[in-house]
Parts: sequence; structure tokens; C-alpha cells
Amino acid sequence: MVKIAVNGALGKMGKAILTLASASSDYQIAAGFENTRDPKKILFGKTEVEIRNLSGATFPFQGKGVLIDFSSPECTPAAIEAASKAGWGLVVGTTGLDAKTQKLIQDASKLIPIVYSANMSIGVNLLARVATLIASKIGKGFDIEITEAHHRHKKDAPSGTALLLARAIAEGKKWDLEKAMHMRQPGKTETERPEEQIGMQVIRAGEIVGDHTVLFAGGGETIELKHHAQSRDTFALGALTAAKFLSDKQQGLFNMMDVLGI
Repeated sequence: MVKIAVNGALGKMGKAILTLASASSDYQIAAGFENTRDPKKILFGKTEVEIRNLSGATFPFQGKGVLIDFSSPECTPAAIEAASKAGWGLVVGTTGLDAKTQKLIQDASKLIPIVYSANMSIGVNLLARVATLIASKIGKGFDIEITEAHHRHKKDAPSGTALLLARAIAEGKKWDLEKAMHMRQPGKTETERPEEQIGMQVIRAGEIVGDHTVLFAGGGETIELKHHAQSRDTFALGALTAAKFLSDKQQGLFNMMDVLGI
């Protein structure tokens, strides 16, 4: 049994993770963390979970366990610090992290095991692997586009998943990712973009969980890869799988490709 705690427990992803974990005999829920002044107890499935404030507090657990972070870019550093001090593993699924926080993750991975991924879905990571393969094999004459759609409340754009896919394509093409990404701007007239670029298109509407399309369009044929997330349980299950993966690790930085062995 893997002991877990969740930072961002009352967010959409945090609730999904805690609900799935409560229904499984593979996990023991230690606590949930949120920006709250007063601790409270909330029922997830049949499990009552104490929700408390992590920021500025000493992580209240010792021994083996995994802290799962689906909070916000502002709150993730507190999770990194807490897990590092306690010697717990850490799963980071929060997107939109700046370079400073990513450096904190890299440094902490020398002390504890960490899985850091912009998307915990098995399907998305398989899609990324296929995108790398296709990008490495197709020659010139193909335009590459990524389209992503999420709910209207999502703050970062492009999404972490779109960046994961762009990174996978750049790896296959051996391109510099920062130079390769091309974001279109409303109202701006554009000339024909260079072939060695990846067009990025963003949609924010309604309650879309997450839709991603990678398009390789040539003169006479088109290859289209799609992933449609129907439920947040897909990502929650991936996060719990990542926590189980870390349960016997001592330190190191991993991603979902490592977790899935692909």
C-alpha cells in the first residue's frame, strides 16, 4: 500500500485523485492540502480526509510516502520543499511552471524521487511517442500543427500537454524547441511560416477536459493524431500510477514515459 497526500486537494484534479484513491486498496490517504486558514475534514468516497494548509508549514509526515501536486505554479514550490524535507516522493502534474520552479524540481530530484509530467494520461504519452517517431521519419514538405482545447478556466496557454507534444516533435526533428514553436496572434497578418516550425493553436471554451491534435500535412497526404480526454479520471489514474512507480525509488527525475516504460 502506497501512502499519499495531495496538494491542491480541492481542485478538479485533486478531488479526482482522492476519490479514485479512496476506492482502491492500493493507496492510503494521509492528508490533503489547500490554501485554507482552518483545517477541515471532507469525505471522498468512503474516506474522510483532513484538508490543511501546506504553505509555510512543516510537512506533518515521516517515513515512506508520495506527495502528489496538482495545485498552481505559486503553490508547487511549497510542495517541493515539503517533500524534500520529509524524504517523500513527489509527483508534479501542475503546469505553467517557470524556469525557477523547474530548477527546484531538478535540484530536489537529487534527494528524492520525482515524476514531473505535463500530462499523466497513458494515451497522451503514447501519442507523444508516436509523434516523435513520425517526425523523425517524414522528410521535407510537411507542415506540422498542434491544436489544443481546454475548459475556459484554464490559465496557461499553450497547455503543458501541447508543449509536451511540441517537445516530442522537436526531438524527432532535432529542432530547437523554442525556435520551432510558432504561436499565431489574432489580428496579425502573417507571411508563410518557415517549414521548420510547429504551428500552435489554442482554444479555451466551456468545460472541455482536454483535446489535442497533431497534424502532419504534406502536398498529397495528411497524418492526423488525436487524443480526446473524456474524464479527469484518466489523468488522476496516471498520477496514482506514478505514485506507485515512485514507492520503491530513492531519488531521480522521471517522466510518464519512464512510468509507462515506453
